[in-house]
Amino acid sequence: MRRTLLFVLLLPRNVCVAILSAYRSVVSPLYGDVCRYYPSCSHFTLQAIQRFGVIRGVWMGSRRIARCHPWAEGGIDDVPSSLRQRYELTRFGFVVASGHGKG
Repeated sequence: MRRTLLFVLLLPRNVCVAILSAYRSVVSPLYGDVCRYYPSCSHFTLQAIQRFGVIRGVWMGSRRIARCHPWAEGGIDDVPSSLRQRYELTRFGFVVASGHGKG
């Protein structure tokens, strides 16, 4: 029961991870390395969603994209670390409950 509930709760986060991963695989290479920040805006948003969830992750990613313009100084801008790591990432980047399925 608990695993099913966690799966359902993490589903929106993992759907966003799948969409961003597809974007990073298909669309992003067409633009090349144009982001002024490291990591790129799409990777920043992906990490933010993985760590903080859809609402806060999309908010953080949107703020990052708004800062990424031709006059921005750029540089290294990592996603802040979360105080508590409740979840783990699979090798494909999907979020799972700790102790459930690396692979």
